[in-house]
Amino acid sequence: MSQKTVTVSVRRLVEFILRSGDIDTVSGAFGEMDAMQQGGLMHRKLQKEAGPSYRAEMSLKHTTEMDETLAITVEGRADGVITETEMAADESGELGLKEVVTIDEIKGTYRNLRYITEPVSVHLAQAKCYAFFYAEKEDLEEIQVQMTYVHLKTGKVQRFREKMTRNELEVWYTELIDRFAVWVRHQIAWIKKRNISIGAGSFPFEYRESQKKLVSGVYQTILRHRRLFVEAPTGTGKTISAIYPAVQAMGNGLSETIFYLTARTIARTVAEDTFGLLQDKGLAMKVITLTAKEKICVLDKVQCSPEYCSRAKGHYDRINEAIYDLITHEDRMTRECILAYADKHQVCPFEFQLDAALFADAVIGDYNYVFDPNVALKRFFSDRSGDYLFLIDEAHNLVDRAREMYSAVMSMTELTHARHAVEDKAVYRRLVTYMDRSILAMSALRESSEQSCQLMGNIGSLIVYLTKLSEQLEETLKEGVPASLREVLMEFYFDIRRFICAFERSDDRYLIYALRSEDSFEIKIFCVDPSKDLGERLAKGCGAVFFSATLLPVQYYKEMLSDTAVSDYDLYVDSPFAEENRLLVAATDVSSRYTRRGRKEYERMAAYIRDIIRGKHGNYMVFFPSYQLMKDVFEVFTEMELMKAGHGLQLVVQESEMSEDARQKFLDAFQADAADAVIGFCVMGGIFSEGIDLKEDRLIGVIIIGTGLPQVGEERELLSRYFNEKSGRGFEYAYLYPGMNKVLQAAGRVIRTEKDRGVIALLDERFNYSQYRKLFPREWHNCSKTSLNTIVQQVEDFWTDKA
Repeated sequence: MSQKTVTVSVRRLVEFILRSGDIDTVSGAFGEMDAMQQGGLMHRKLQKEAGPSYRAEMSLKHTTEMDETLAITVEGRADGVITETEMAADESGELGLKEVVTIDEIKGTYRNLRYITEPVSVHLAQAKCYAFFYAEKEDLEEIQVQMTYVHLKTGKVQRFREKMTRNELEVWYTELIDRFAVWVRHQIAWIKKRNISIGAGSFPFEYRESQKKLVSGVYQTILRHRRLFVEAPTGTGKTISAIYPAVQAMGNGLSETIFYLTARTIARTVAEDTFGLLQDKGLAMKVITLTAKEKICVLDKVQCSPEYCSRAKGHYDRINEAIYDLITHEDRMTRECILAYADKHQVCPFEFQLDAALFADAVIGDYNYVFDPNVALKRFFSDRSGDYLFLIDEAHNLVDRAREMYSAVMSMTELTHARHAVEDKAVYRRLVTYMDRSILAMSALRESSEQSCQLMGNIGSLIVYLTKLSEQLEETLKEGVPASLREVLMEFYFDIRRFICAFERSDDRYLIYALRSEDSFEIKIFCVDPSKDLGERLAKGCGAVFFSATLLPVQYYKEMLSDTAVSDYDLYVDSPFAEENRLLVAATDVSSRYTRRGRKEYERMAAYIRDIIRGKHGNYMVFFPSYQLMKDVFEVFTEMELMKAGHGLQLVVQESEMSEDARQKFLDAFQADAADAVIGFCVMGGIFSEGIDLKEDRLIGVIIIGTGLPQVGEERELLSRYFNEKSGRGFEYAYLYPGMNKVLQAAGRVIRTEKDRGVIALLDERFNYSQYRKLFPREWHNCSKTSLNTIVQQVEDFWTDKA
């Protein structure tokens, strides 16, 4: 039997096996930041000042032969190896010079050094690992370990040094590596079992031709470490056709973790069900679904500190036992499963699920767990890349989501609110000083802006003061503040860091602009083109598949979502549904243009809704580009004779804010066998325009009023001007493509299965223009023109043919 060697870093080893203590939002917020920001600079400064006896950044590693089947290699870099001589007596008692070696481990901190009375246990453990490796390598009987804490603002240093024998270190290290080996052996055995099950599995359905094409395309993309953009209309089985080849690729060693990313809860449920289908057929795979902190926290209000949450207190003392219990007993790690095990072991369910994800084969979650620089999974992406495969569902949603992730805003209101929170507290004098300077910098920018929306040139002075303010906030929070103030300052701190980080990322793909009104002023760092930022995240994996029912034109999405667009693949999967099951018409005598809006046009829109219902009584959804237009047409429609005559109609209207219960009640109204027909008034791009599944007669038609173009606004106009200057396609990128995507999504609600039949009515004369028609999917080639004179007959004829 061949021996398998597993390699792990010193830091990951000790931080996993030896972690202990509480979850604390304050201390946890800054740990990574210390090392990633000024820590490196301070390390190099201390190393340079140490002199010729100090060897910096020494690579060390050690391999332990556990048995004939397993070896574990632990590696890393010691910050420093100090070689000195001192006077010492030998075994005979004679004095002489003796070489003394010290391993130095440097940690940067903003914490007041007087509160550090002993080394942090995991920091000391890193140093002890390096000391053992070096003593073994150089055959030393004794070696010293030094922990150096340096204050990142003052440069002051606190050191702890102790002498250890190689034998002491060996005993300690052996116990450490034995504990780690338990986890390694479990994972090796599990992966073997998983891969055997993958090899024995097969596609769970009879292949359609379109599915063969998609499955092959996804697998070839993974094999070549590329990116693929897939337009797969409803009914093509895109979820199983993406997941199945990804699982097969994992079984063949092409990936180690599948990330299934999506924007909405319903799509995550579909992914869970699809993996579950494969598991029911024998697949051994651990699948975890990640839930937002607010939705999985057991408290009424999220407060991640030991003073408020008993789960946070001692969480890290209990977490590894909880993880091992979970992964040795469960394969389907849903929200309910995570909550049950978190309750059993009294750990924080949110942090528990993030740690458990490291042992999962597939991770289902929101886009932000991979792409958002503020909340991405540091456990996977902070210091390494991996064989991670990204399956990105509903990819049409990622453009705006990515812009949001990489953009940031700083407002005068937020600055003054934080300033008032500490106004009367003299102990925060230095904090107040930097707040005042930041407010003055914002005021100067306000004075220099003459328009309500204005591109800004240089905001460097504001960034300088905000950087100093963030450093002072870190120090203040670490030293401790009252709970009531801590929440305000923590939120303020994260907003400042987000703003500074956005500025540091910004280049010619970003716009910095000011929004000014009589009583407000804010600066926004706006990511116009997120392709580079997304590309950096995608590069941490081995391949990516973007898929959606609506990715037209595909070149637009490739340019917005990938920095390798020129070499990325794309694939169009034909719809499996018969064209004769759908009536698709575009009106020539109605428009939703702003210049045409008024009572007369609203009456025409309402008349179309009335006449389509006359043509075939049943359940319909009517989609509008805005709540205001929906309200205006709804009022006109309710005044019609059709409504007064009691024709068996029930009207349901989407609200701008709806609870989960209200949403479900809205959808439950659409029943195939109900006495009254249901007409749903909805907004394009809203909660009912994608991701809902009303099959067969639960929905027999969608009426789409308008082209879905976003409302003209300051930010949209900035987008338009930016892309006009870049490619001459400002209108398309800012308005046309996003608008038509909403139209296509809404249209996709009506034909969900091979048995479904229905009507799609496009009510705007612009749908007959070539600029819009060329964005129709292939299966819309038979779109007919209609008018108020012909629509009733067209609908009646369609349904007569289907009788």
